[in-house]
Amino acid sequence: NALSFLVCPRPPAVPFASVSIAKAEYNVGEKIIYHCQPGYLYQSGKWRYTCPFTGRWPSISIKCVAPKKCNQPEPLMNGNVHFTGLDFMNFANYSCDSGYILRGYESRLCQADGQWSEKLPKCHPVICPPPPVSEFSVLSYQRLKPGNISVFQDEINFQCLLPYVLFGNETAVCQADGNWSALPECKAVECSQPEDIENGYIYLLLRRAYRYKETVTYGCNPTYVLDGPTESRCEKTGQWSTKPICRAPCAIPVKKATVLYNNQKVKLQDHFQNGIQHAESIWFFCKNKEQNCSYKVAAQCDDGNFTVPACFKERGWFASYFKTDIADLSPCETAN
Repeated sequence: NALSFLVCPRPPAVPFASVSIAKAEYNVGEKIIYHCQPGYLYQSGKWRYTCPFTGRWPSISIKCVAPKKCNQPEPLMNGNVHFTGLDFMNFANYSCDSGYILRGYESRLCQADGQWSEKLPKCHPVICPPPPVSEFSVLSYQRLKPGNISVFQDEINFQCLLPYVLFGNETAVCQADGNWSALPECKAVECSQPEDIENGYIYLLLRRAYRYKETVTYGCNPTYVLDGPTESRCEKTGQWSTKPICRAPCAIPVKKATVLYNNQKVKLQDHFQNGIQHAESIWFFCKNKEQNCSYKVAAQCDDGNFTVPACFKERGWFASYFKTDIADLSPCETAN
């Protein structure tokens, strides 16, 4: 039989495909299988064929196509994405920044249709448990934002119930490892009785130790002036804050003179028998002999110290009766 000697030639080439057994000739009844080459996808048609008695391969219908490229993977908020390419079968790998935990798939595959597999994962912030402060503790805290959950970088503020004092940072931060930064401590603080001040006194001094933030109020004896804060407070160090000083009045070493006080001319001998208080000023009149005029020079009381201007000359009894008071001379046009 002549048909038994017919053979099929090499099968036709198909783009992006290869034959399972590649030969120059195939016997009648011998089978071949087409495979898409690595990286290419089967689209349509038959992949199995048999050499017929005619010695002619039937029409080859298999089609292999190149897969689509994937788009650049979306960025991950509070995280990173790493990928080597955008071709089929490439992976995009995801990771989160410190303080965040990945929820979802760590890897996504570029598929033949050009889409990444799986949903984009998310980075959720680490949650810190409530700080270890008991309900009845003297240490209490307050969240700085609404809600009952504290996450990475959230802050809370601490307070101590009086008379306890807070030592350490007032604020704690939720850290990347899920723990709070160092918590403060509450300690009891007392100050011993405050010391008296010279030429002064303390209002309603209690004969006991004082607690943190308690205050005492100071006053000065008559004619003395309080310099500094009126109150002193028990500080967290167990010491009192700055005390005031009682500044002394000043005697005026002049018996008779006309002076300027509070912008008024007054007789020194009539108004200042007891001197003046600390920080007060008196203006003395001095004479310019060349121009026969007067000018003013101030003298201030400084905690009991008072210096009469060098230009001032106290008048004797004769000048008091027969010469014009310097204070009544015309004022000089320019100061000397």
